[in-house]
Amino acid sequence: MVVKDEKFRFAIDRGGTFTDVYALCPGNKVRVMKLLSVDPANYPDAPREGIRRILESETGVKMPQDQPIDTSKIEWIRMGTTVATNALLERKGERMALVVTKGFKDVLFIGNQARPKLFDLEIVCPEVLYEEVVEVEERLILQNEKCCLNKSTWRDCDGSTGEKMHVKQELNREKLTASLKGLRERGIKSLAVVLMHSYMNKEHERIVGNLAMELGFEHVSLSSEIMPMVRIVPRGFTACADGYLTPCIKNYLDGFSSGFANHLQGANVLFMQSDGGLTPMDSFNGSRAILSGPAGGVVGYAMTSFSKEQNMPVIGFDMGGTSTDVSRFAGEYEHVFESTTAGVTIQAPQLDVNTVAAGGGSMLFFRSGLFVVGPESASAHPGPVCYRKGGPLAITDANLCLGRILPEYFPKIFGKTEDQALDKQGSIDAFDQLTETINEFNAASGKVMTKEEVAMGFIAVANEAMCRPIRALTQGKGYDTAKHALACFGGAGGQHACAIARSLGMATVIIHKYAGILSAFGMALADVVHEEQEPAALIYKSESTFEINTRISALEAKCVENLEKQGFDRDQISTEAFLHMRYGGTDCALMCNLGPTNSFMDTFLTRYKTEFGFTLTGRDVHVDDIRVRGTAKSGITLESSLEAATGPAKPEKCVKVYFEEGYMDTNVYLMENLRPGHKISGPGIIMDKLSTILVEPGCTAVITKKGDIEISIGAGNTKTVGCELDTIQLSIFSHRFMSIAEQMGRILQRTSISTNIKERLDFSCALFGPDGGLVSNAPHIPVHLGAMQDTVRHQMKTLGDNLKEGDVILANHPKAGGSHLPDLTVITPVFYPGEKKPVFFVANRGHHADIGGITPGSMPPHSTFLWQEGASFKSFKVVAGGEFQEKALTAALMAPGEFPGSSGTRLLQDNLSDLKAQIAANQKGIQLVSELIDQYGLDVVQAYMGHIQENAEVAVREMLKVIGKRAFDKTGKSSLSAKDSMDNGSIINLKVDIDLESGEAIFDFAGTGFEVWGNINAPRAVTMSAIIYCLRCLVGHDIPLNQGCLNPVTVKIPEGCLLDPSENAAVVGGNVLTSQRIVDVVLLAFEACAASQGCCNNITFGDENFGYYETVAGGSGAGPTWHGRSGVHVHMTNTRLTDPEILERRYPVVLNKFSLAAGSGGPGKFQGGEGVIREIIFRKELDLSVLTERRVLCPYGLHGGSPGARGVNSLVTNDGRTLNLGGKCSVPVQPGDMFRLQTPGGGGYGEVEDENGVIEMAAKKRKVIMERGSVHEYNQAQLSA
Repeated sequence: MVVKDEKFRFAIDRGGTFTDVYALCPGNKVRVMKLLSVDPANYPDAPREGIRRILESETGVKMPQDQPIDTSKIEWIRMGTTVATNALLERKGERMALVVTKGFKDVLFIGNQARPKLFDLEIVCPEVLYEEVVEVEERLILQNEKCCLNKSTWRDCDGSTGEKMHVKQELNREKLTASLKGLRERGIKSLAVVLMHSYMNKEHERIVGNLAMELGFEHVSLSSEIMPMVRIVPRGFTACADGYLTPCIKNYLDGFSSGFANHLQGANVLFMQSDGGLTPMDSFNGSRAILSGPAGGVVGYAMTSFSKEQNMPVIGFDMGGTSTDVSRFAGEYEHVFESTTAGVTIQAPQLDVNTVAAGGGSMLFFRSGLFVVGPESASAHPGPVCYRKGGPLAITDANLCLGRILPEYFPKIFGKTEDQALDKQGSIDAFDQLTETINEFNAASGKVMTKEEVAMGFIAVANEAMCRPIRALTQGKGYDTAKHALACFGGAGGQHACAIARSLGMATVIIHKYAGILSAFGMALADVVHEEQEPAALIYKSESTFEINTRISALEAKCVENLEKQGFDRDQISTEAFLHMRYGGTDCALMCNLGPTNSFMDTFLTRYKTEFGFTLTGRDVHVDDIRVRGTAKSGITLESSLEAATGPAKPEKCVKVYFEEGYMDTNVYLMENLRPGHKISGPGIIMDKLSTILVEPGCTAVITKKGDIEISIGAGNTKTVGCELDTIQLSIFSHRFMSIAEQMGRILQRTSISTNIKERLDFSCALFGPDGGLVSNAPHIPVHLGAMQDTVRHQMKTLGDNLKEGDVILANHPKAGGSHLPDLTVITPVFYPGEKKPVFFVANRGHHADIGGITPGSMPPHSTFLWQEGASFKSFKVVAGGEFQEKALTAALMAPGEFPGSSGTRLLQDNLSDLKAQIAANQKGIQLVSELIDQYGLDVVQAYMGHIQENAEVAVREMLKVIGKRAFDKTGKSSLSAKDSMDNGSIINLKVDIDLESGEAIFDFAGTGFEVWGNINAPRAVTMSAIIYCLRCLVGHDIPLNQGCLNPVTVKIPEGCLLDPSENAAVVGGNVLTSQRIVDVVLLAFEACAASQGCCNNITFGDENFGYYETVAGGSGAGPTWHGRSGVHVHMTNTRLTDPEILERRYPVVLNKFSLAAGSGGPGKFQGGEGVIREIIFRKELDLSVLTERRVLCPYGLHGGSPGARGVNSLVTNDGRTLNLGGKCSVPVQPGDMFRLQTPGGGGYGEVEDENGVIEMAAKKRKVIMERGSVHEYNQAQLSA
């Protein structure tokens, strides 16, 4: 019976597959339960059922399922739920419409214009959440003291930041009312309202919101209320997510409440938010619910695994069926304030949980000699082979095959009738088949593998894949990975924890006794949180301190008031203030608290130095937002110590488990029988009711005083790796080589200063063999692919034995493997003790904002000689014998100023600083390569370099054979050909001859036009980059991008033609324009798809005080089974676009329109993607430059598909004239002039089958982007540099 005055407390995590329940019952009795989240045959709602069963069991009072549950015995209920996440992933939210400022109806569809997968010809971007768009006639703009427009009809107003604004156009209520009535008539009940600059003036959004509620809309999300932060695109996504998901949450909550007496009125029901804090049920909304479940896990391990006394930071490792969540805790929760989930960018505080597509259900593949794990998942249905539902081989099968999962301890819930055990024999049979395939592939080498070696290999590859994000989360932010503990939870993590910790150099693994339900337990430990935030536009200095403190106090008062209304006493409530701070001229803002020194500035400087390696002097620090987090302590206290063991642990049985050493006798222990002090030496298996924990050989598990498991990681037996090809090690080395290039990139990003490198991430890092051949390149900016190896080989040829240890080479010249002059390549040879010559090379290429020349930005539209485009370097020792050659470097960077009408670099200090950062990145690469050699030996590392290049070569040869045979069957010869022209008539001609036996191909550009008087000449390196990009696209799956891709290919380019111009030819347009046409020609020869927009649409404007440069999206080409994507960057570029609100805040312009160009995609069976229209009104006198293509010749259609529309550049002058600017020009513009850019559409594919010309959009299976977190954001940003 219930003890008087004591009640039940429930913490519940409703996951996608299982619902976990932690209940603290009267008398401090703990009950845990795991239920299927969806089981309609047995109960309508899993969390409610869990509560009902425990109450019934503990009180002895019958509680029929069809009767409301009495809440009088419940003190509180706390829940996390994946309802919002699942609705977002499956696109099953509320029908809704977007209400947006006129001219911006497609601003969220276009987003940041980058494509998520660099090498997918079929560009699949996540679908928008809204069903319809209403454009509102209204416009707010910021006051600009340099504005010369006629403002006589504008109304002045104030922004919440204290800045002055103008109402350029009052809101047209009449038209809006008619539009909203139409939406209601069509059954739409939810709206997201997103108006330009509403984050700092809510007037117009509130008018729209009030009008919508009057008209009967049930839910209206105002972006200015949901998250008042600058940038309309992420703020708009956030408002849409709220309008799309909050009604779903409310529906779920209504259903949940209906099963309780009085619909839970008066009950204390709290929900976990993405930021790790609890909020009352009626305040729980869609935009803050995305990480509701995972957040509980972070709180759980943070509160149980981190010790203030030891101060050892902890990595959270939550491995589930389809994905793994990785996070970090070092005494404070690490939040991000913008994160992307399922393609939707959410602007709200979220714990930095990094999700990678690797879990127990990750599918296993053997491709061209490479072991591949994921990212595809078997998911819960059909599940892995062992689930008995016809599923594919997965990591769970590998663990089962090796004896690491014991079917007898699992419930019999598998098979079509869901009453059978795990099918171990099925997994073994499937591995037998795969092993046979692998041995056939390896037959020539004579190496024969067993099924156990194959299964073990896949586990090793999966472990390495999961190590990479952990390294990025630690080393990428300036922390030592080895100085962390690994806190493991989730169903699948216990089988991998020891191996992963060992790979990362960690000494300790912590597994909480409730690891299987840690998210639920974390909710029991969490605090109630309320946050207030408002935008600011302040410079942090003594004069602004009073205003900052006043505004903080006002926000604190709001937080306290809200929490007191929830029933908390003032002494239970604490507040913490944050300022969103950044250096002037940068976009890298950090959310900073007062810290240990009670100073926001100290916190900012310390964090900036930790993350980026330096601080900037002489720059103002800006405050963009002020935030206060109010916290009310309300969680349970952690359980006290348990009774110690009185004897040694007794195993239940002994089983055979496979490890690197082979099969080993392994004791099995039941967690319920273990007591504090018990010690288990590996190998061993600990069976919990909720998970399996593998204690590997050399490791020791101890049960702690509180009943948790702490594993000390021993060195283990290191497997000896030889030089001969081992397909498992091939995959491991592929990850390790890529990791070297990735970590070099992190150092470069951390230590650089310029916006281009630090924030736009416009760089690539790479590792090269002793012959200069590319080994790994990460991340992949298409125009850099394969080009750097020409630069490395040029230095080897030019310098020979004059390349010494301590030398670093700088190059950018087109004849030395350069792409265009602003891309500076820094090369460092890697010497190893005892070796006279370099054993590897490391290099990186970064885009510098200016290196001199005739125009700011070093990208003149009308250059005719190379010197007009800036400083050039063929083989310059920027470091000689360990000494940085600053004087000589400065002279070289200023040298273009000696030419008439030209200038030396305009950003010398940025150039010097960024080059030092590039040198530092190479040093990191040398360190990592040396560590790899120390571990395996030079001969082994170089052998696997060769093996990985051969692996890529095999994949390309196989692809060429298939395409060559297809051509032969069709035409009787294995030759392909294509030609296309630049807008000036210059022809690019290509013939590809494929040898069907060897899979080799000759790419011959004979017949290509001569070098031109202009700058669309393309260096040879650009052509090589375009070819390697196309080959990777045509292969169709992930392969290592290295020299091996080009080994089967011979490229012939006539000297003196457009694609191999003379020494002093201008080339800046070749890099950004001709590169796109080369891709069009190669893909046309291979008949892969119709032409995409074929242009980067380079736009520059500015004056003597500033310069702004952007590239703009267009339409992608349709293909054999897909429609082209509209408003996206294609092929050789993938740069992000400046947000409209940031553009208007920083520059004297008004963005009048940014939308798709309707009808610009080429018709066909599959429609080409549409280009965009972008209209910019200038507020003062400026110079405008455009450098574009496809303004004369349309992007081609294929196989009967029509071409896409050509682009148009026009200027509408302030007196009403419209001028065609042509494809390339520089022109002065006046206040009130409007530049109108229409970018090209993509070509159509196939003939239109419908006689009315109606194009049927094929129903396509949705591809959902699962990965998320700061590491994913960084990688996506790099791919869109």
